[in-house]
Amino acid sequence: MYQFGWFSTGRDKAARDLLEVAYNSIKRGEIEAEISFVFCNREPGESSQSDLFIKLVEGYGIPLVFFSYQKFKAGSANSQQGEALPQWRLDYDRDVMKRLKNFQPDLCILAGYMLIVGKEMCSKYDMINLHPAAPSGPTGTWQEVIWQLIESKARDTGVMMHLVTPELDRGPVVSYCTFSIIGAPFDIYWHEIEGQRIDAIKRKQGENNSLFKIIRKHGLQREFPLIISTLKAFSQGRIKIIDGKVTDSQGRVINGYNLTDEINEIVKGDIS
Repeated sequence: MYQFGWFSTGRDKAARDLLEVAYNSIKRGEIEAEISFVFCNREPGESSQSDLFIKLVEGYGIPLVFFSYQKFKAGSANSQQGEALPQWRLDYDRDVMKRLKNFQPDLCILAGYMLIVGKEMCSKYDMINLHPAAPSGPTGTWQEVIWQLIESKARDTGVMMHLVTPELDRGPVVSYCTFSIIGAPFDIYWHEIEGQRIDAIKRKQGENNSLFKIIRKHGLQREFPLIISTLKAFSQGRIKIIDGKVTDSQGRVINGYNLTDEINEIVKGDIS
């Protein structure tokens, strides 16, 4: 049975919803795998939201490992900077790997895991992460991505899963879907901001800007379907990771598995 490892901070309802969707898809046999463990970088009592997440995991009977990065940071005497991350973060990752030594996941999913993963952990596990942009699109948070799309007058965007590497948001593309942000229903909102500077839009409206909101809406409604379709493809052997490269079922290197048609069929009728 294909084995997933699940990493999450459990900081909000979206983290719980994603685990619930994946778990139910596995129970229905849509994803031919099991979640061998859940790792949470918060401990009980740190946050009401992560407490709800921990309770959900326990209710599913999935092996749970938790280890507070905040407590680890507070107790760390080593605050020197590492190559890309503070030294305490690299030490934290090493402790996490020790705690997970009895698990042998085929693939790890970062599902709302709010820490950058260091080089050693990237090397030990095949890990994938969601990024709210198309391949070669903007990097950064979903907010930063949308502002860059608006500023550059982009014609399309998307959502992708990528292999986690030390280079943030730039690991090899695993799977993706794309969608246009011109034409109906976007054009009316592009027209509203015509001639305006991006800094003025941010200052006056911020994330309440209508174009910003509708781009986010269309991206958000594709995120869960893309994640579930990707996990399904891995469990069925349609996508593989071999020696740090993304391949098809025959072991041929691919530049991401295009799931646009499949995702559009799933979300059809749900967005406007």
